[in-house]
Amino acid sequence: MLLTDQPQCLTGNPIDDCWRCDPAGWEANRQRLADCAIGFGQAARGGKGGRFYLVTDSSDDDTVNPVPGTLRHAVIQEEPLWIIFQSSMLIKLKHELIFNSYKTIDGRGADVHITGNGCITLQYITNVIIHNVHVYNCQPSGNTEIRSTPTHVGHRGRSDGDGISIFSSRNIWIDHCALSHCTDGLIDAIMASTAITISNSHFSHHNEVMLLGHDDRYLPDSGMQVTIAFNHFGQGLVQRMPRCRRGYIHVVNNDFTQWKMYAIGGSANPTINSQGNRYTAPPDPNAKEVTKRVDTDEDEWSDWNWRTEGDILVNGAYFVPSGAGRSVQYAKASSVEPRSAYFVNQLTMNAGVLGGPRYSRKTEKILK
Repeated sequence: MLLTDQPQCLTGNPIDDCWRCDPAGWEANRQRLADCAIGFGQAARGGKGGRFYLVTDSSDDDTVNPVPGTLRHAVIQEEPLWIIFQSSMLIKLKHELIFNSYKTIDGRGADVHITGNGCITLQYITNVIIHNVHVYNCQPSGNTEIRSTPTHVGHRGRSDGDGISIFSSRNIWIDHCALSHCTDGLIDAIMASTAITISNSHFSHHNEVMLLGHDDRYLPDSGMQVTIAFNHFGQGLVQRMPRCRRGYIHVVNNDFTQWKMYAIGGSANPTINSQGNRYTAPPDPNAKEVTKRVDTDEDEWSDWNWRTEGDILVNGAYFVPSGAGRSVQYAKASSVEPRSAYFVNQLTMNAGVLGGPRYSRKTEKILK
C-alpha cells in the first residue's frame, strides 16, 4: 500500500493513525513520529529535537573514517539526529553499522535497503528509532577497526550476522521494517536490553527469527520488557517469533501465518502475554502447537505465566497456557490495549515498509 497526499486514517492501528493523520501531511512534521510509539518502547525519542541529517551517499567504503553524507557517518554522531534519505538506495555494509544514542532512521519517502556485512548494531546505547527500511542478507564479519563515535575507533570481533542486534540497550523502537534472510537472528535483544517495541514490521524467509534474552543463567535479563505488536510473520519462517529467556513479553495483535517448528518459545521462566493475535498453523500435523518450552520439563514450566487471551487459532493451531495467570503480573501490559483479533487484517495491513512520495520540496524546506 502506498502513502498518498491524503492520509488513510482511522485504521484502528494507534501508531499509524497517530502520524498518518496529521492534517499538514507527515512530510511537513516528520518528528511527530517520535510521539507515536506504543508499548514498552514508547519512551524512545530517537533524534527528536535534533537536526535533520540527509543521507546522500549510499557507499560504505571506510569504517574508520566514514564519508560525510553516508549513513555510517550519520549514526555515529554524538548529537541527536533525525536521519532521512535523499533518494532510494541500496546500502551494502562493509562491516557492522554501530549506532550512537539518540538517532532516528526515517526511511519514509524512499526505498532504503540495508544489507551486507554485520548490519545494524545497537550496543550500550539508548533512544533509537528505526523506521521504514528493508534489512536482509546480513552476513557475519569483523576482526577489524570500526568507528562508533566521532572520537572512538575500536577493534570489533566477528559479528553473528543479525539483522538488528540490540545489546545492553534500552528505549528502542523498530517500526515498519521488513527483515529476512539473515545469517543469525533477524532481531536479537540480549544482555539486559529492555524498553523495546517491535511493531508494524514484516518478517519472512528465516529460521531463527527473534531472540529475546542472552542465556538462561543471565539474571539481568529478568528485567527485560518487550512489546511485539501489529507485525506480520510471513512466508518461510521456522521458529522464534520470539524465543524468550526471562523477562516480560507482550505479544499483541500480530498475524502469524507461517511457522515450521513453533511460533513462540521460551526458557528460564519468561512471562508471555499473548493477546488478540491470529495463529494459523501449518499443514504439518506435528507443528500445530504455537508454543514451545525449550529444553524444560513440564513439572518446571507448569507455573510459568504464559497466557492466551482473545487469540484466534486457525487450522488446528493450539496454545498451551500455564501458570496461575496472576492479574498483577499481566497488568504490566505495556500500555497497549489489545484490539479484537477479528480486526487483525486491518491492524496489520500496512505491516512492513511503506512506499510513498519521494524526496520533495517539503523535505528541502525542513532541512533549511
